[in-house]
Parts: sequence; structure tokens; C-alpha cells
Amino acid sequence: MTDFTPYSAILGGALIGLAAALLLIFNGRIAGISGIVWNTITQTGWERAWRLFFLLGIVGGTYGWFLLSGETPPIRTGFSTLKLISAALLVGIGTRLGSGCTSGHGICGLARFSKRSLIAVVTFMFTTMLTAGVLRHAL
Repeated sequence: MTDFTPYSAILGGALIGLAAALLLIFNGRIAGISGIVWNTITQTGWERAWRLFFLLGIVGGTYGWFLLSGETPPIRTGFSTLKLISAALLVGIGTRLGSGCTSGHGICGLARFSKRSLIAVVTFMFTTMLTAGVLRHAL
């Protein structure tokens, strides 16, 4: 992707912030996607239902954006199944070790001035830059 689209970025960021704020205000929950996904699997009743609705909203909103904009989602190719599974497992392990993901710490935690989230986000960013640098120059 080479085109910077500030209006859609601003709109998307505002909608993510609004969704996170509304979830916290009306449900008392942090919008950490890894926790929401995990607890969708492990919870029952209303605790599972609201998480399913939230996740359906994410998928539905993405689908709606592409439908209304007339754009098609970019299809990424060239990744082996082993690399995709390895990456998914590493992300899953990282979110469990970090007690959350980038959405929980980066959006909600920083907005609440959480020191733990600040440390987590700095760690995410450093690790991401290091990994990208190593993979870009090693492969």
C-alpha cells in the first residue's frame, strides 16, 4: 500500500476510539481484542453473546466499508502455511505473556494512562521494529 488516505485513517481511528469508549462506558469492559476473542471461546451466556456481537461488528464494519467504498480488499500472497501458523502461534503466545494485545494496551491502556500498558506498547514497538529489520535483511 503506497497511498496515504488521511480521511479514512482519521475516520477509522475515531470509530475505534468511539467503540472502545462505548464498550467501557456501557459494559465496563476494555476493548482488548485478544481477550474478547479468548473469552468468546471460554465464556457462556451474556458474557459470550456481547463478545460475539462486538466481533461481528468488527467484521461487519470492515465488510460494510469495502461494500460502500467500492474497493476490494487487497489479497496478500506468498506466505507459506507454516509461516502463517507460526506467526499466529507467536502472536497468541505474546498476547498471553503480555496480558493483552495492541488494542487493549495501545488504545485502551494508554488512554487510561496505564504504566503497564505504556511498557507493553514500547515493548511491542521495539520487538516489531527489531523483527522487521531482521526479517527484511535476513530473507
